[in-house]
Amino acid sequence: MQVRRTNALLATSLALIAGVGTLAGCSRSGHPEGGMMGGGVPEVGVVTVTPQKVTLTSELAGRTSPYQIAEIRPQIGGIVLKRQFREGGDVKAGEALYQIDPAVYEATLHSAQAALAKAEANLSSARNKAERYKALVAIKGVSQQDYDDAEAAAKQGVADVASAKAALDTARINLAYTRVASPISGRIGKSSVTQGALVAAGQATALATVQQLDPIYVDVTQSSADLLRLKRELASGSLKSAGGGDASVGLLLEDGSRYPLRGKLQFSDVTVDQGTGTVTLRAIFPNPKGELLPGMYVRTQLDEGVDEQGILVPQQGVTRDEKGQPLAMVLGADGKVQPRILKLRQALGDKWVVSEGLKAGDKLIVDGLQKIRPGAPAKVAANKPAAAQR
Repeated sequence: MQVRRTNALLATSLALIAGVGTLAGCSRSGHPEGGMMGGGVPEVGVVTVTPQKVTLTSELAGRTSPYQIAEIRPQIGGIVLKRQFREGGDVKAGEALYQIDPAVYEATLHSAQAALAKAEANLSSARNKAERYKALVAIKGVSQQDYDDAEAAAKQGVADVASAKAALDTARINLAYTRVASPISGRIGKSSVTQGALVAAGQATALATVQQLDPIYVDVTQSSADLLRLKRELASGSLKSAGGGDASVGLLLEDGSRYPLRGKLQFSDVTVDQGTGTVTLRAIFPNPKGELLPGMYVRTQLDEGVDEQGILVPQQGVTRDEKGQPLAMVLGADGKVQPRILKLRQALGDKWVVSEGLKAGDKLIVDGLQKIRPGAPAKVAANKPAAAQR
């Protein structure tokens, strides 16, 4: 019985010793510094930063707006006899859109023509009388007062004729207004009235709207701070103009596809919006197929300028620190990892344009970032030699 108890205690002791040894081994192999020492200096892939010519662009959101827009309104009152266009179709300048009942205006025109004929007849009689009285007054055949009255009647006849002509012109204009025509060429929308509707001059509701869509405007906004920065860089020479004349503008549609035709920047507004701190820019694009419609959300790509010494780095070589600042790891000349806080300008494809934080010749670590830490040694992997930045 005693022997059995002794053997059991001995077996338990041996098991405990084995467990402690196992835990100690695990502790040594799992220690971070032990792992670094066991694995040696970590190997990384780098690219050598090389300044190059970079064309900078701005991507700005905006909406399309018609080149010209005309609200069709009646200039006289009356009943609409017929509508002469297809809703949603294209119309030409001067094309008839509506016909208003002309009967009343034709009668007014005829009355004005008759009034003019009467005034001209009265003028002829008054002139003849004044001519006769002029000869008679010289020989005392009529009194001076009679001659003065005849001369005044002739002058009044001239005024009556002029007034009758003006009334006739007005009647002709009003009759012409019964034919409601389009003032511009473009695409017409839906009609707000139908045949038989009563319309009036100066009414608030437009009969229809015509919009010229070729070419078409794209209005975008840019922050005033970015606009000032761009002007300063162009003035200082750190940026060169992308080209003479109007700036060329590309266009991305709502579905992400690229519009095949390029436009031109036409103007920038002279006032900063106090609420948003932005300036409106207007570009003009050809639209021969009518793909762009007013009110569409689009994104423009505006060529800002050319940086002759621009720095492009792969996006996988840039991370973020705990404050959200762009961070890059550089392999220093002493073989140790150096953190760099960057200032990024914009993305171009799969690369970042860096304005601050890197210089020519820096070896940017782009592979093996998970194996390094700031201040620790690292080396370029044998199978991943340093390559010049493209």
